[in-house]
Amino acid sequence: MKIIVPMAGRGSRLRPHTLTVPKPLIPIAGKPIVHRLVEDIAGVLDESIDEIAFVIAEDFGDKVETDLKAIAESLGAKGTIYYQDQPLGTGHAIMCAKESLEGPAVIAYADTLFKADFTLDKEADGVIWVKQVENPEAYGVVQLNQNNEIIDLVEKPQEFVSDLAVIGIYYFKDVAVLKEELQGVLDKKLTRGGEYQINDGIEAMRAKGLRFVPGKVDEWMDCGNKNVTVETNGRMLNFLHQEGKELVSKAVKIKNSEITEPCFIGENVELINAKIGPNVSVGDGTKIENSTIKNSLIQNFAEIKNAKLDNAMIGNHAKFNGEFTQVSIGDYSVLE
Repeated sequence: MKIIVPMAGRGSRLRPHTLTVPKPLIPIAGKPIVHRLVEDIAGVLDESIDEIAFVIAEDFGDKVETDLKAIAESLGAKGTIYYQDQPLGTGHAIMCAKESLEGPAVIAYADTLFKADFTLDKEADGVIWVKQVENPEAYGVVQLNQNNEIIDLVEKPQEFVSDLAVIGIYYFKDVAVLKEELQGVLDKKLTRGGEYQINDGIEAMRAKGLRFVPGKVDEWMDCGNKNVTVETNGRMLNFLHQEGKELVSKAVKIKNSEITEPCFIGENVELINAKIGPNVSVGDGTKIENSTIKNSLIQNFAEIKNAKLDNAMIGNHAKFNGEFTQVSIGDYSVLE
């Protein structure tokens, strides 16, 4: 089994955090989004993963590539890096990894997380993961027949056809068939809004009689912008806490401070006269003093003093003093 992860682009909706760290590598509950994603997929499939292919922008750099290969190796898989040189859509991104498009595979976009417990229908030619939503007009949805087979993919339907939203994770019994159909899409220059879409490849497969079924997830968590990323961090912390995971490092230095679970606290964090939690992640080496923080995501080696934060996202090596009188704020920074 292979996992193909298109993740090119840093993500403008999460600036300034994605100016130095690609969005899929932003930590959620102490672990990068893409790491949690591939772990969850491996858990649902319940079988060994041979290769994880990451499609990235070339300017991500050597460290990112090393980190991604390490994620693959942690799951016993080979890590392969491909580059997408232009943002030309999901179909184009997938075809950038065409050398790995053989045999059974899962394709998963790297800005979403999920929780699911179901048996994969390996008799089907493909599975499209979906989640029931209250506002289907805001999503791409699948339409089913009486046999629970997908008969149509509808993008943002204005009239109700289904409330099963596509979350961006797909299984193909033989992904080489998708590769063949997407090559046809590229050759014919069949674009939507200037982009090549995976749906056109899937629709071509269905037109030839291949069978697709839904895989329903219990929880779907987006990481598209700051607010939903902070919310996803809190939801993931609660899931992990309920599973009995140890989330607070034993190397935390605590002085006159309290932690309200669930929280993730990384290595060598200092808490001085602080109240942390619930639903807070604090990265390695961060120092927090005279502060109250809840429902927030703070990355590595930050320094926070005299702060009262709620629904906050603080980047790596950032310094924040709630009593500031002088500031130095870069591009895309937000103070609300």
